[in-house]
Amino acid sequence: MTDFIDTLEAEFKANANPIIASQQKAYMKGKFDYFGLKSPLRRTIQQPFLAKQYLPSKTELTSLVKVLWAKPQREFQYVAQELCLKYSKQFDKEDIVLFEYMITHKSWWDTVDYMAANLVGSYFIKYPELRRSFVEKWINSNDMWLQRTAIIFQLKYKNEVDTELLSVAILSMLGSKEFFINKAIGWALRQYGKFNPTWVINFCGKTELSNLSRKEALRLIKSETNS
Repeated sequence: MTDFIDTLEAEFKANANPIIASQQKAYMKGKFDYFGLKSPLRRTIQQPFLAKQYLPSKTELTSLVKVLWAKPQREFQYVAQELCLKYSKQFDKEDIVLFEYMITHKSWWDTVDYMAANLVGSYFIKYPELRRSFVEKWINSNDMWLQRTAIIFQLKYKNEVDTELLSVAILSMLGSKEFFINKAIGWALRQYGKFNPTWVINFCGKTELSNLSRKEALRLIKSETNS
């Protein structure tokens, strides 16, 4: 594990760009430090580290992710979440504890949205019987990022969205003044609207959504209707 992290850090440092790093930090409102690696370069550098034949043992995942999560540069968190996805077919029930840790530490939209749609989304496909209990837990957690995850984890489910559970998550958060919550509601509805616009139109028609949520939810549907 130490070799994995030390070698990765050496590669990141060798390709660091202080000017880009400053721009990235400013874009993220100063919340995180950066090496200054744009996504295509970062993914090229990390590719050998995420190659199947070189992946660390699944038993090391939690420890490895937590070390990467503790690093100041944001690129390490991006690697950590993409590393987790490599084990999606091996997810165990207890892995949700790790995902909750990642969502609630160094939280911002760039990591939370990836984890919600990819890690949590994949996890609940494998363990659908756990969806409701965690959605209810997260909605009641008073943690905005867990709440956002409860709303958007089905983004990639296409026609398989559990509309009852989506409704529960959205209705539980009505009246929120949080931008990231209202944006998430609109995003989840807009995405499902690509596959079931009638359901989304009906839901929006009978639900007192925020202006932001409603606008986001119906944006694509209205565009298609007017075209």
